[in-house]
Amino acid sequence: MATTSVHSIYVTQSKALEYIINPEKTENGLLVDSFACSNDPKLAAQMFEAVRNRLGTGRGNILAQHIHQNFAPGEVTPEEALQIGLELCRKLLKNEYQFVIATHVDKAHVHNHIIFNNTNLYNGKSFCYLEDRKSNPSFQKIREMSDELCREHQLSVIENPQLGKGQKWYEWSQDKEGQSWKSKLRYELDCVIMRSDTFDDFLEKCKANNIEVVYNPNHKIDLKFRLKGQERFTRAKTIGWYYETPQIKKRIANFKRHREQSISYTPRTKIIDTSSEKFQEAKGLERWADIQNMKEAARVIDILTQYKIESTDAVQPAAITASMHRAKLVAELNTLQNEITGISETIEALRVFQKYRPIMQHMKTLSDRKKKSYAEKYAHEIEKYKAAGSKLKAAYPDGKIPSEETLVKQRNIWIEQRERSNSEYQSVKAELKDIDYARQAIDDYLQMQHTVSEQKKREGDLE
Repeated sequence: MATTSVHSIYVTQSKALEYIINPEKTENGLLVDSFACSNDPKLAAQMFEAVRNRLGTGRGNILAQHIHQNFAPGEVTPEEALQIGLELCRKLLKNEYQFVIATHVDKAHVHNHIIFNNTNLYNGKSFCYLEDRKSNPSFQKIREMSDELCREHQLSVIENPQLGKGQKWYEWSQDKEGQSWKSKLRYELDCVIMRSDTFDDFLEKCKANNIEVVYNPNHKIDLKFRLKGQERFTRAKTIGWYYETPQIKKRIANFKRHREQSISYTPRTKIIDTSSEKFQEAKGLERWADIQNMKEAARVIDILTQYKIESTDAVQPAAITASMHRAKLVAELNTLQNEITGISETIEALRVFQKYRPIMQHMKTLSDRKKKSYAEKYAHEIEKYKAAGSKLKAAYPDGKIPSEETLVKQRNIWIEQRERSNSEYQSVKAELKDIDYARQAIDDYLQMQHTVSEQKKREGDLE
């Protein structure tokens, strides 16, 4: 599921581009793409400016627009997120506005940043004035397009975007794992949701997993949870709208769909329906269509042979197996990414802590009179030192902090695991696409043959 937001850039275009293209957030630039401009932030800014200098800034003083597209943990890989973002750009901007897109993997959730020139490449019109801002503002159009793309990619969407005071999902996704009852509860609920078939099944499985549940659909506060050992119940709303009843039901349906069927939309095959009147009246055309259908049948046979599917009856089970494998790999990839992000933050905190440690050690040697002025002089460095120390203490309460070399080694292991899992994911994704195409082609052909057979039978009865 993706949430979207957009804001205008008036003066900080170059810095904004530099921020989103940051190599540390985009796998060294591998998760960056662009249209009609460079992937280099400085060059991209200059190319944006060149268009404005040539065509002007339209009716306003907006330089660029910045879109945030945030995905829920566990639903997409970084590569998929980038692809969805590119599809949004093409659909929204129609190759008429320069843009740079970057997928960030530095948080618990994968998210896209899209910055596009507010000036049209060809006519100089401003993007912000293309819509009637009162009846259909641009941000609403962007959200609707993003939701549509999410559905096409089998992702959940927010059915109630007006969240009021409720917590947004990306707020809880940034909580430190295991630091509070809420984070522990979210983790346990996520596990149960993935295994549930219905909402009632979810309630039963919660009890089986030591999660006490109070559900009363007639009350305003309809859902509450309590882990074993937790003193008070936690309302669903307080741990984030993602755990409220409507969203839990939506997530259960999405995971169930992954388990029971390959995809939620119907692929368009090349099977030609010869039952229509034009084919019945022109036998030459019908023979041509039959030849094309034979070619398509040969393609289907190649797919079945490639994936060792022995009969047409085995196609659907094969699609289900591939879909479940894909869902498993998505969860695995996101878990690895979270591990990599967490250990990277620890490494950075350790480096900051070591960098400013001499300052703190020197301050301890000073007299009380000199300490005050010294602390004022190095206030910025001391603040960073203490913040880094707090992070390290939270990560290692026992004080046994591994060396930087050990942490980097572990991170590299996880990165290698992620690369292997991603390679496997791409293979399974292609397999699922092929198998589902074969399944639909078989269904189309059998349906067409049934219709032709019924037509011939009616013609025989008339004779």
